[in-house]
Amino acid sequence: MTKKAVYTDKAPTPVASYSQAVRQGNMLFLAGQGGIDVTFGKLVSDSIEEQTRQTLRNIGCVLDAAGARWDDVVLVRVFVTEHGEFEGMNSVYGEFFREPYPARTTVFCRLAPGMKVEIDAIAIIGSES
Repeated sequence: MTKKAVYTDKAPTPVASYSQAVRQGNMLFLAGQGGIDVTFGKLVSDSIEEQTRQTLRNIGCVLDAAGARWDDVVLVRVFVTEHGEFEGMNSVYGEFFREPYPARTTVFCRLAPGMKVEIDAIAIIGSES
């Protein structure tokens, strides 16, 4: 089984030595994404809802580049800077996922300046390509 990097110009370009996603067999590991709008190269806003929506759009672009769908996602890890922002993040999160929901862990932590949320994911996709 060969490990294959996945990239798309529709999501932010990695700023260090990592891939937007890596596929090995039918497993897809997506690196953390934040609320950066690639058109402008900066955070979409300071709103947790708008940052979460853009973060999930970025993940959707990487999923698409890998030939995957939202329904293929089995695990999501959400990193949020403030506990009080959880409700806003969670309401937007529900716009992108449906039952059966992926497993999820939410961690409260420090992120890059201005960034309120970062999300990574694991997906299991159809046949190996």
